[in-house]
Amino acid sequence: MKERIIWVLWPAFITAAVTEMLFFAFIDPGEIHLFGNPLELSKTGAYSLFFFFFWVMGACASALTCFLQRSPFELNRCPLDAGGRPPGCPKRLGGACAIDQG
Repeated sequence: MKERIIWVLWPAFITAAVTEMLFFAFIDPGEIHLFGNPLELSKTGAYSLFFFFFWVMGACASALTCFLQRSPFELNRCPLDAGGRPPGCPKRLGGACAIDQG
């Protein structure tokens, strides 16, 4: 699980840094308006706010990629060991079809 968190957050961090540099190369933070009102933040505050926004958006994209790349084995395996599966489960220890014991 820790690896997947790193797989999501590290590329998102790099993407946010590059996106922020490109975004603010063309747009002055003092000229940004949200819903018709000027953004009432200092330039540093605007840089920070937008960096975290870009980081969250990148993390969402990376998390979606990790979610969609899972193998059928990961999706279909039972999280319970063979002895702890509910009665009636065909993969339960001693069940009718106990081929998969783990």
